[in-house]
Amino acid sequence: MKNFKREEPFNELPLLPPKVDIETRNVLYKTISASRALAQLNGAIMKLPNPRLFLDTIHLQEAKASSEIENILTTNDDLYKSVVAEKNFESPATKEVVSYKEALWLGLERLEKRPFITTNLCIEIVQYIKQNTSGIRVTPGTTLSNTKGEVIYTPPTGEDIIREKLANLENFINNNKTFDPLVKMALMHYQFEAIHPFSDGNGRTGRILLLLYLKMEKLLDIPAIYLSDYIISNKPEYYRNLRNVTESNDWESFVYYMLDMVEITANKTLKRLNDVEDLMEKVSEKIKTELPKVYSKDLIEIIFKLPYTKRKFLIDAGLGTPKTVGNYLIALEEKGIMKSVKVGKEKLYLNHELMNILELE
Repeated sequence: MKNFKREEPFNELPLLPPKVDIETRNVLYKTISASRALAQLNGAIMKLPNPRLFLDTIHLQEAKASSEIENILTTNDDLYKSVVAEKNFESPATKEVVSYKEALWLGLERLEKRPFITTNLCIEIVQYIKQNTSGIRVTPGTTLSNTKGEVIYTPPTGEDIIREKLANLENFINNNKTFDPLVKMALMHYQFEAIHPFSDGNGRTGRILLLLYLKMEKLLDIPAIYLSDYIISNKPEYYRNLRNVTESNDWESFVYYMLDMVEITANKTLKRLNDVEDLMEKVSEKIKTELPKVYSKDLIEIIFKLPYTKRKFLIDAGLGTPKTVGNYLIALEEKGIMKSVKVGKEKLYLNHELMNILELE
């Protein structure tokens, strides 16, 4: 782009919308297939007896993948254990992942009350992710470097300039009706990453905004998708496409990449959802047949909400006394449906087949 130099603050970052043709034939064809995949996923989610049942699991998977992009690493096992067990078993990385999930939930709650994506909402989200009171970047000197330590981008600097560009972005997201919603999502994602408004947490905030946008535009009634999974698998391409917009105004490749992300992730999420549903049905039949006194619809939902569960969850759902629900879990373990594991002083029960599905690439 004009006036761009890697080591100088890009205060000339052009405002949205771009002054080039974005919706080329390639992009429009890809928009059709991405929209179709998203609509199929949305339909499948809304047909579930309890569409919100798998939300915790899916959002934790998204949080894990999004954090992994920033080299914050935890395992599925540690993550789900820490969510179900007492909080003092969390590692610092797991805490950051859980904070991401909570920030996403906060964003969804805010959208329910006021269906707009705003600068203030972005600030709230980053504060939740980082668990601090950070705001818009005010200290100069922020640069982005590659693995060799070479500066590849210097975002705009100066709070007034950053806020002016965020105001333009906010207006574009909430008021511009020119573009297909998925194309618009790609444009807003580039712009947020290029503005880089915070000292830390920009990538994760930007990826939460993608999910909030899908909800806001009614493309997914329940944003049960983990887009970050695709970025992890195609990370060099992601950063290369971002850079090519900045350096050579190549919007088409970046928009196409983002549409591909939506299409592939929606298809993958749909398959995983179907696999979990099939397993749920199989386990339900097994319990009905072999443990008829243990079976209830509520019990099935509890052991499929997250891979780990514990007695307290069953007690809180009104499934019986501590002794009764303890016997239920023991019976489920004897039948090979659950596996018990000690975490500190607590005994948790793992739905190991559910975890296997979540671990599949």
